[in-house]
Amino acid sequence: MPKDVMSDLIEMSHALGDPVNDFAILGEGNTSARIDEDSFYVKASGTELRTMAPEGFVQVRFAKVLELLDAEDTSDEVVKQVFEEASVDAEGKRPSTEALMHAILLSMDGVDFAGHTHPTAINQFTCAVEGRQAWQGRLFPDEIVCCGIAPVWVPYTDPGIPLAREVKKQVEAYIEEYAVRPKVILIQNHGLIAIGGTPAEVINATMMMCKTARVLWGTYALGGPHYLTDKQTERIFTWPSETYRAQLLEKKS
Repeated sequence: MPKDVMSDLIEMSHALGDPVNDFAILGEGNTSARIDEDSFYVKASGTELRTMAPEGFVQVRFAKVLELLDAEDTSDEVVKQVFEEASVDAEGKRPSTEALMHAILLSMDGVDFAGHTHPTAINQFTCAVEGRQAWQGRLFPDEIVCCGIAPVWVPYTDPGIPLAREVKKQVEAYIEEYAVRPKVILIQNHGLIAIGGTPAEVINATMMMCKTARVLWGTYALGGPHYLTDKQTERIFTWPSETYRAQLLEKKS
């Protein structure tokens, strides 16, 4: 991890919150970054990605917040208490309601940054009756390079602890099926999560998912999407030249 995790996190947050990109507006979305094995930064409730500053984040202990995964009592009072106990020098700030979800994702190998946004282009599909069906295949090589072999699809679940648990369940099923960690997660009637080892990987995946969504939307004017075959998709995903290109892109901000 870079020494100045906070600077990287702020830069990533500003990019994801820039209104020009239409990834998130007002208080939408949240971001996070692993500090070390014990704790991570996560966006505080009531802040905006586009104007994030160091004081807009809360340092949270992994171990304490992860206790909520198996907790029987997840009432608002209990969650508030756990979040307070998990926070380091919060000074009255509360971690995002999705802090547990971020803790789960940042606990995965190779994941040091996470960006959750609500892009219009993406939500055209996550809010549609046939939204999941539309993402059944890949459309072009750069989608695979930046966004992985497939997105995770998470059925609509109440935000907070229920959503965190469902994300964990669906990510584990994805890893079982594809034997790799995902790069992107689509949440029905909600939005997008991009995860990676660098801010660039998160930003690239978010941008490319939104481009893919716009292309996918446009295909329906001319008969519908023409997906790559499974063989073609696998070839791009495992092709050394594309793997090398992906690694270079992930290093760029």
